[in-house]
Amino acid sequence: MTVRHVFWDLGGTLVNSYPSIRKAFLSVLNGTGTRISESELQQMLNVSIQNTIETLSSRFDIAPERFDQAYTALKEKWAQGAAPLMPGAVSVMTEIKRMRGLNLVVTNRDERSAKLLVRVTKLRVDDMICASETMPRKPDPTMHLELLKRHNLDPAECLGVGDRDIDTIAAQAAGMQTVQFVGSPGARVPVGVPTIGSLIDLHHYLRP
Repeated sequence: MTVRHVFWDLGGTLVNSYPSIRKAFLSVLNGTGTRISESELQQMLNVSIQNTIETLSSRFDIAPERFDQAYTALKEKWAQGAAPLMPGAVSVMTEIKRMRGLNLVVTNRDERSAKLLVRVTKLRVDDMICASETMPRKPDPTMHLELLKRHNLDPAECLGVGDRDIDTIAAQAAGMQTVQFVGSPGARVPVGVPTIGSLIDLHHYLRP
């Protein structure tokens, strides 16, 4: 498999956001005397942050606003430059640019949150598209298809990289090759999809 352009997921793939999100939500739970394992919490986060807040709120009878406030405080901390990049992210993205390829981000995050992460991590992204009222969330492939059209790209020359099965399913539906980054426990991987444990391993998939 060789490619020129990469369609990246953002949080959990390029940005190592999950550890700090888990810590923020666990602090809310610990403050009420409730407990949950990090692995179980991560399985919820693998679906979505909103799903996690709704599940925790319902299960432990905690107002969802408390989790929202914890997440907002975390994003304010990220705004000060505290969001870490995944190891290998910069080197792979630099190699893609050297090959005259594009680094494109497709994320279910809202635009404000996504732009914040890109800004504080100083990621060199060629284009980014976010889920919105008019742009369906992954696993719907609409965001991928829009970027393919916008940049006149051949899907056969593109690779979708994400840490969740919804990232993989969306990229596959858009006709792309896919690799799933397994960076957290409990991740579901569609049958037959190659996986990597480090973004550095993506160098093997890039066209020389």
